[in-house]
Parts: sequence; C-alpha cells; structure tokens
Amino acid sequence: MLTPALFTFIHCLSYSALWAADWPQFRGPAAAGISDESRLPLEFSPHKNVAWKTPLPAGKSSPVVTGNRVCLTGAEGEKLETLCLDRNTGAILWRRSVRQERNENRHKLNHAAAPTPVTDGENLFVFFSDFGLLSYTLAGTLRWQLPLGPFSNLHGMAASPVLAGGSLILACDQDTGGFLLAVNKDTGKTVWRAARPEFPHGFSTPAVYVPDEGPAQIILPGAYQMVSYSAQSGERIWSLGGLTWQPKSAPVIRNGVLYFNGWAPGGDPGQQSQLPPFEEVLKLADRNNDGKLSPEEIPTELRHSGSWNAIDLDKDGAMNARDWSFYRARRAARNNLMAIRLGGRGDITSSHVLWRFDKSIPDVPSPLLYQNVLFLVRTGGIFTTVNPATGEVYRQGRLAGALEGYYASPVAAAGRVYVASEQGKVVVVKASAEWEVLAVHDFGEEIYATPAISGGQMLLRTATALYAISEQAP
Repeated sequence: MLTPALFTFIHCLSYSALWAADWPQFRGPAAAGISDESRLPLEFSPHKNVAWKTPLPAGKSSPVVTGNRVCLTGAEGEKLETLCLDRNTGAILWRRSVRQERNENRHKLNHAAAPTPVTDGENLFVFFSDFGLLSYTLAGTLRWQLPLGPFSNLHGMAASPVLAGGSLILACDQDTGGFLLAVNKDTGKTVWRAARPEFPHGFSTPAVYVPDEGPAQIILPGAYQMVSYSAQSGERIWSLGGLTWQPKSAPVIRNGVLYFNGWAPGGDPGQQSQLPPFEEVLKLADRNNDGKLSPEEIPTELRHSGSWNAIDLDKDGAMNARDWSFYRARRAARNNLMAIRLGGRGDITSSHVLWRFDKSIPDVPSPLLYQNVLFLVRTGGIFTTVNPATGEVYRQGRLAGALEGYYASPVAAAGRVYVASEQGKVVVVKASAEWEVLAVHDFGEEIYATPAISGGQMLLRTATALYAISEQAP
C-alpha cells in the first residue's frame, strides 16, 4: 500500500516528464488557468498573429499540450474522435475514433466531446460519456479502454478526468447511481469506486490537493455539498455544505485555500423557499395513497416552474422521498463564491469557510486567481474582481464590446486575463484589481472551450477550428 509520502512523490513524479510550458489538463498546470508565458500578442484576430489554423470536427473539449503535441477530442457522425496535432505547424499527426455506443441525453449546450483530455507527458486519457474512458500513447497507440455508462444525468456528463499519482480520476455525478472513480492509469483497472447517490446534477471537474501532511485528496463539488476523498482509497475525509444545487465550475486551490463559485437557477438571494418534509406533504396531497406525489398532486404553492424531469430523478412519473429531498434542498440552495480553508475531518461547514459572496456569480466559468486577485466572468459580460483574503469586491462592471454569454473559463499570462465568449469574442483584460478592457477580438463563431497557453502560443478552439495565436506568427 502506498504511504502518503510515497503517493505525494509519485504524484509529483507523474508530471516530471512534462515540459515546463505544458498545459496538461483542463485549465493547465495545477488546474489554475495560469501560464508563465511572457510573450502573447495584445492584437490578434482570425487573420492576424495566427501561427496556424486547423479545421476540427465539432466538439467543446479544451486543448491540452505536452511537448510538441496538442490533443483534444471531437465527434463526427457516430465517431468519437481523439486528435493529436503538431504544436509547431498545426498538422494533424494522428486521429483515432471509437464508435458511439449510444446517444446520451444532454443539454443543447453540452456535447458528446465536452470533457477535456489529460496527459501525463507520455500518454493521453480521454472520456466520452457515449463510450467510456480510453488511453493512448502520444504516438496514437491504444493502450486500454474502459466502457462506462449508460449515464442518467439530465443534462449529460461534462466533468473532465484528472490525474492523481498513478490513478486517473473521473467524477460521474448523475440523477441515479452517481460515483467517483479511480482507475490505474497504466491498466485501466478500477482502483476504487466511491458511491455518490446523494449528488445528482453535478458537472464539476474535481481538484487534486496534496497537503503537507496526510494523503493526497480528491475534492469534488456536488449538489449542496463539497466532499474530499483520499486519493489512495476513496475514503471520505471531509464534507462542506452550502453549495448550489447544480455546480458546473471547477475549484482553484492556492496556499491551502480553495475557491469555488456555484450558480444554478433559483439560487440567487431572495429566491429561496423552505418546503415542508416529504411526510407532511404526503399527508396533505397524496390522494391515491401510493406513497408518492404525481405532478397533479403537488400543491400549487409548492410547485416550481422548472422541468419535471429535473426533479423526478428516477423518471418514474412521481416524486418519492429521495426526489423530494433533492427538490426541497434545491429550493433552499444559494448561489455563492466561497473561500475554504483546507484541512480537518468530518463536517467542516461551520469551521472552515473563510467568506462567502453572492452577487453576480458565474454559472459555468471557473474562478481565476492571478496576481493575488480573484477574477470572475458571468454571462452578460459581467466581470468582477475580488480580494481573495476577504471576499471584498474590488470592481464589478461589464466587458464593453462583449455583453454576451460566457462558458469558457478565464485564463491568464503576461499580466493579462483572456476571456472567450459564447459568441466568439476574445476579451483581453488588464490583470489588476481595478481592471480595464485592453482589446476585444471577434472570431465570428461560437467558443465554448477554455483556451490553453503554452510555448508562446494561445490555443483557441472555436466551433470549427483550432487557432494558434502567437506573437511570432508568420
């Protein structure tokens, strides 16, 4: 069995093969969204400062970079594709596909190729909810595959896999039968599987945290709660309440503090309702005495305007005690940005929350902590800077010239923050508490993928292509 010290050593060693400028997973090194690149152009467009442009199949996964390889996924017809490009030229080095085993139910904004791959510098790991997990060498040889599913998430699966030591970690929160999975990255065999039946509607990619003492942890935000697991065994270490009911963003960790924002419909201040327990509603409304609540039996004052499928978790046409418990918690949930001091065991809700903030919280984009400032972007072009120590707002305003939807997470380099909008605008913002818009560049088609920054390039995926933006572009 691995000791904590040996696990930490292996976790660090697993990235030793990565180039200093690699961007190995969703949001790059340490999932922080930050690059130490010092030369990126301020001015760029589909025709300016473009080193290369490569057409791609449809997909919303973000690019990852290791050495001279750029990897990402796509879907075309019934083919689920993994692509590897030359970082210097954009040429497709190899393209592998598996047949789509099924067509999972998913939201229109989700996609069959939404989760971002992860690399250990020698191999690539990808997840398709319509198939499962696969691993390739960087030369394109299939190493192993692990079929998974079908899944029962109302909006489809979206979390990206991450690496922790010798394990590949995948979050599979869903309406019924949710779980957190760890597989051996070299064999694809299950190391452990932690059941998460109480966490439907989850889309967050977990964070890996290696404390100074004790085992490495997998920290996963879910509906209403965030839970930390031992990366070695899957044992629960701590939990924390007060999350929204449908988390989508990913946590960021710095100096033993975790920052996380969660938003879902009905969770803004003043929108909460306290519903009675299931047993009380049954006594009042269960007219046919079947121990469940049909849509017609739910009292008008307790109904919600949202989708019935979102609260009938097992899709049997009626609400049972588990469905009502989730619905009741959903109606009381609050959207917020929070700072959490890591450590402890058991329920740390009352002891480890440093601060909360609940105004104009992003839905999907993750927070960015850069140069000791927290940066947030929300649909409508609402851009906010926050003091990470206190939760105090430095400045909140709108990104002039890009007042639209935002799903990609912000990234940073060279004293600037780069934000890509759903409508295809890339906004360059001065990275300071009193931020200002430096430039807005229109790529003319949708952008959902978070950019990668590596080797003097910003790799930007649009609806149809991957661009390499570079100051040294021909």
